[in-house]
Amino acid sequence: MFLWLLLLILAPGRDQSGVTPKAFLLLNPPWSTNFNNDRVTLTCRDSLSPAQGDISWYHNDHLLDNKSEEIQIHKTGYYKCKTQRSSPSDPVHMDFLPDKLIIQAPHPVFEGDDVVLRCRGREATSETVFYKNKKEIRKSYISNFTLNSVSRDNDKYYCTASRKGFWGVRRDISKLLTIQVQELFPPPVLTARPSQPIEGRPVTLKCETWLPPQRSYIQLQFCFFREDQALGSGWSSSPELNLPNMWSENSGSYWCQAETVTHHVRKRSLRSQIHVQRIPVSDVNLEIQPPEGQLIEGENLLLICSVANGTGTVTFSWHREGTVRSLGTKTQRSLSAELQILTVKEHDAGRYYCAADNIHGPIVSKLIRVTLRIPVSRPVLTLRAPGAQVVVGDMMELHCEARRGSPPILYRFYHDGVSLGSSSVPSGRAFFKFSLTAEHSGNYSCEADNGLGVQLSDRVTLSVTVPVSHPVFTFHPTGAQAIVGDVLELRCEAQRGSPPILYWFYHKNVTLGSILDPFGGGASFNLTLMAEHSGNFSCGADNGLGVQCSEMVTLSVTGPSSNKITLITEGVTAGLLSILGLAATAALVCYFRTQRNSGGLSTTGAPSYSPREFKEPSRTSNTDPQEPTYSEPPDPMEQQPVCSNVDLGESNLVYSQICSIQDTKENSANSPKKHWEHKEPEVIYSELKKAHLDDSAGLAINQDRDLEDAAENYENVPCALSAIDN
Repeated sequence: MFLWLLLLILAPGRDQSGVTPKAFLLLNPPWSTNFNNDRVTLTCRDSLSPAQGDISWYHNDHLLDNKSEEIQIHKTGYYKCKTQRSSPSDPVHMDFLPDKLIIQAPHPVFEGDDVVLRCRGREATSETVFYKNKKEIRKSYISNFTLNSVSRDNDKYYCTASRKGFWGVRRDISKLLTIQVQELFPPPVLTARPSQPIEGRPVTLKCETWLPPQRSYIQLQFCFFREDQALGSGWSSSPELNLPNMWSENSGSYWCQAETVTHHVRKRSLRSQIHVQRIPVSDVNLEIQPPEGQLIEGENLLLICSVANGTGTVTFSWHREGTVRSLGTKTQRSLSAELQILTVKEHDAGRYYCAADNIHGPIVSKLIRVTLRIPVSRPVLTLRAPGAQVVVGDMMELHCEARRGSPPILYRFYHDGVSLGSSSVPSGRAFFKFSLTAEHSGNYSCEADNGLGVQLSDRVTLSVTVPVSHPVFTFHPTGAQAIVGDVLELRCEAQRGSPPILYWFYHKNVTLGSILDPFGGGASFNLTLMAEHSGNFSCGADNGLGVQCSEMVTLSVTGPSSNKITLITEGVTAGLLSILGLAATAALVCYFRTQRNSGGLSTTGAPSYSPREFKEPSRTSNTDPQEPTYSEPPDPMEQQPVCSNVDLGESNLVYSQICSIQDTKENSANSPKKHWEHKEPEVIYSELKKAHLDDSAGLAINQDRDLEDAAENYENVPCALSAIDN
């Protein structure tokens, strides 16, 4: 028996369900109930009609001796057949009755078919009544009745018919008829491929059933369900449904339905439990962009966490080593996820990892280091010198430092835009040393560069103080001889040296005076010569870094000194008397005033001065011409008074300096500075009113009164002397 079933299954001609299709019977005429004198022809067919080879026929399960495709029968019983390519057909019950009235139904009849019932009598009948389960369903003079969309419910049908007999109208009743309704299609079977789906992968559901060959033209439609929820778009003509992704939450009870498009026959499958398998995550990997974790401060960091295996919903999380809280989490149905950190800062550097979990427990990736390169900040330039004042010859240090920036940092130093040099340091500051010259004055700056951008420092201005060189002393006019009364210009100039420069002028090592040169270019000193001015002259220059002295220059002055001074004095007096005589209105008032002089005096009346930071250099005896010695200054009493008129622009006033005589009683040749600071010249002034032409008549009359009032009209006028010679 088992071998027969195996051969049946493996035999060719099986339908799509895997079962060998059944043979089926065709009746001619198609009625399964007949009178006993009727004959019916049976034809055996299979799905590959016409049938091939020998046919096996059975009557009440007895094999008949007939191998042909058709047989003719007239006996009551069950008939079936079988071809070489099919399984045995469903048995058909054939009735051959001796009754006077029969009810007939055709064969085959399938679920949903419209069936024509016929009430047939051996004699003519008049009124016919059809019954179903003993209930009248139709009364008609027509012997046919159509049942719509029959089902396999084993209902009992019969009919009655009236006919005229010898004794009058008689009513015949047929036997009960059970319509042999065949199954149009078997209940569908739901299958899933694969039968044990893996999460995240597609699954194909199939609703399997089949139609008999006699009804192969009928169209079916299908619908799939999970629990009580329809899947897809609902009803479809396809017996298959493709689910592209199955997830663990999709596990459950699945079933399907199949029905005719007329909705007359609908059948559903049994429920099938489909369990979607979840694969745990594995091989978790963290990727960083930019690659290799090299970032510049301010850029964005992209962290990509991925898994090689794993299904379903995966929860990804990102972490930095040493922190408790995660940087972020994402839950999604994918094998990778991204997290972006915007505008990274210095504190974002470190080691990162990620974790992935799909309910089976988190799996952690390897650690990846993220390094952050920080652009250099604006550097600070510092100038360092040995002392507060920067002097030529000092060793200068330039320090350049950027407070922030990833090493190594290349520092470059500039002087007025010209590169001095560069230095690369792994950390900290860089410095540049050099010895100062006069040309090093100017603007300094530095720049820092670590490959992420160059930053330039603020400019720092440096002023290098240059010590004065030995000054050059000259006369103008030039020549070694001069005449008493000449005005000689003494010129002193240092070729090098930072201003301001204080120049000192000496005669026989005695200070004549000093002049401050604020801008450079030298200084000049005018001297009215006297016979005593013969001898050695020199000068000194000082800008606060030490005095430099010139070489001595010898001058020979010729001519009488006393006569010239007397003549000058007499000439001035005669001029004044002439003015008094012409004006006849003014009186000469002389008085003495003591005035402090801080420096030499110029013949122009402008005061010479020395700044507080400069002191008169001390002079010591030295045979070196560059270091002249002081000698006793000339006796000031021998100097003659110098008289000059000064017109201040007023219409009727003239100021006249009569004389300037230095007191000699406290003169000290050994301390020239003390002499000039503490002893003042005696100055005589006279204010004269100019005479008007129309006042000459009354000038003599009012002379005495004017002289009395002179004190009220005259004022002291400051007198600035450039030298004792004036």
